[in-house]
Amino acid sequence: MITNMKSQYRVVSDDKLATLKKRENNLFQQRTPKSKETFERAQKMLLNGVPMPWMGDWGTSHPLFVEKASGNRVTDIDNNEYLDFCLGDTGAMFGHSPEPTAVAVAEQVRNGITTMLPTERALWIGSELSRRFGLPFWQVAMTATEANRYVIRTCRALTKRPKVLVMNECYHGSLDESLPHIGPDGKIELRTDYDSNPGIAKNALTRVVEFNDLASLERELAFKDVACVLAEPIMTNCGMVLPEPGYHEKLRELCTRYGSFLVIDETHTFSTGPGGYTAAFGLKPDFITLGKSIAGGIPVAVYGFTSKIAEKINSTFGRKSVSDPMGIGGTLSGNAFAIRAMEATLKEVATSEAFERMIAGQNRLSDGLEAVLKKHAIPWSVTRSGARCEMQFMPQLPVNGSEAKAHFDWELMYYTHLYLANRGVLITPFHNMMLVPPMATDVDIDRIVQLWDDCMAELVTPAHIQGLVCNSDRCPKASN
Repeated sequence: MITNMKSQYRVVSDDKLATLKKRENNLFQQRTPKSKETFERAQKMLLNGVPMPWMGDWGTSHPLFVEKASGNRVTDIDNNEYLDFCLGDTGAMFGHSPEPTAVAVAEQVRNGITTMLPTERALWIGSELSRRFGLPFWQVAMTATEANRYVIRTCRALTKRPKVLVMNECYHGSLDESLPHIGPDGKIELRTDYDSNPGIAKNALTRVVEFNDLASLERELAFKDVACVLAEPIMTNCGMVLPEPGYHEKLRELCTRYGSFLVIDETHTFSTGPGGYTAAFGLKPDFITLGKSIAGGIPVAVYGFTSKIAEKINSTFGRKSVSDPMGIGGTLSGNAFAIRAMEATLKEVATSEAFERMIAGQNRLSDGLEAVLKKHAIPWSVTRSGARCEMQFMPQLPVNGSEAKAHFDWELMYYTHLYLANRGVLITPFHNMMLVPPMATDVDIDRIVQLWDDCMAELVTPAHIQGLVCNSDRCPKASN
């Protein structure tokens, strides 16, 4: 939820930020007249001028309208080219329109898009996902939101329990169960004014605890009404939050002890490696959900589960022909077009070599950003994981969603994003997260580092920095 809150480690005065923002807004208007005019026309037929709400949430006076995207470049209708470190918020993690995927779907589009019948290629998909992630059974959905919804429904049906436990300030798609958070009074409430399920108490659906808080996790699971814990292995919604040592092992232990399924959402953390965070760190979930990037940006998602769960589904509900007795599945899910795109992407795009390049690029980017912060004595930090990193407006890395949210500074964040966009670089609009695709060169990475350097040099008010002190024992020494 966008707020007027300021980080206590803001390094610029309000007046100076307002002046700089006015300049950048004027420059943006000058650079993007066709996007502005198109946005104005779109108000007559698209809600708020965009086909999907988040397309308008870039902190600019109007969104960029795209002409084309290829590799790690995006070109808008004003013919401005951008280096892309957002990549569709992970959907195009391996670059826009990867050639093997493009070739495969161009062929498949003339051989059938959807028939509501399986193709033989689906067997390879199931086998490959099993190899990468360690779970033997897989199903296909259209989006990660849908995959999470199907898994939640399955967990409730198998456990006869009503609730889902999530981490505070998480995001798992447009699910009623994952939108509540812990309010100021410690009670569960919606984090926006938009109530998608009015009349139902939010604590009837959900239990919410802070990430890394094992005591609270055990307390809530002990009620034995939680069908499943739904968690990202690294939180990526409200500032990246890393797990503390031993957290995932204890999470697994507690879920087993109290009879709740453990669901790991790898949609963003697939950037950790070919088998996501699960394979890289040896996690043992009951379910995995994964979407966005596995088909080169074409809408498709998957969810995997253990043999024990597959046996329980069939023994509990019976196997009536091949239909699913729990009302799971969409007419278009698992269509031939999506399966072909996923096959090509997993075979030829999301390779071990690609991940090696991506992770090396992230380390170069993070090292550069940390050097910029040190150079300007800015008390911020950089979270890194796999192929992604994030600039945090705080000296120490956050340990939970509340701590990360407390240092969100939307006005400052949208200013820095606007500064970068005006100079030809895009990053994730909702926070300072940057994702490095396999085709990003050292020159590309050094360019965004240099722009952050230029932005910080102009932004920082020395007198402001002198008053910023971190009292946490987790503050980096170089930033104090």
